[in-house]
Amino acid sequence: MRKLTIAIDGPAGSGKSSLARRVAQILGYLYLDSGAMYRALGLKALRAGMTSDNAPPLAELARGTHIELKSPTEEQEAAGFKNRVFLDNVEVTHEIRTEEVAKAASLIATIADVRHVLVAEQQRAGAGGGVVMEGRDIGTVVFPHAELKIFLDASAEVRAERRWKEHQEKGDVLTLPEVLEEVRARDKRDRERKVSPLVRAADAVLVDNTAMDVEETARLVVMLSREREKELAQAASRAG
Repeated sequence: MRKLTIAIDGPAGSGKSSLARRVAQILGYLYLDSGAMYRALGLKALRAGMTSDNAPPLAELARGTHIELKSPTEEQEAAGFKNRVFLDNVEVTHEIRTEEVAKAASLIATIADVRHVLVAEQQRAGAGGGVVMEGRDIGTVVFPHAELKIFLDASAEVRAERRWKEHQEKGDVLTLPEVLEEVRARDKRDRERKVSPLVRAADAVLVDNTAMDVEETARLVVMLSREREKELAQAASRAG
């Protein structure tokens, strides 16, 4: 049976990453961490001594960069890594997880020409199907023809509580009201940004997981994917 390309979009704190990883695990698909690609390029830019406000050279750097994502080893998965990340054929899975690289990636991701290059890389990585990718423009820009699109959402208050708990686990001293304000500000930025704003694709299934945990949400998405697989198989049979 044909393997799907599954695109999951949604605002910060909606649980996209955890959901995508769990769905990929259940289906035996590859989870593609789009953020890791920007981090890999951010690492390369830092190593080259390039500043993030110099767009043309960064776009040129992106065009000459090869980034590949693979499933993590058992040890890496246990340590919380989502993918094995290869930058120009050299593994940088651990090197891209520093705060410095994260900041560089965040700035690089705002450059339209860089996003254009990396979107092409993401499309190449998911061309054969059997992949799950999450982000804010996956169903609208990266995989507009994905067989299954999910727009994952939850109330701002619930999303803030989830983020606050993450901060607590890391030892960050932030209050829940502060995190809620942060989430609302992030929502505004994501929806209003000029390059690939957060919007729900017209054919995306809206999944509100305000009252659902990751496992419940994953089971729902897996059920939707099984239904989509059957629809495609039936269509192919009729066409044949």
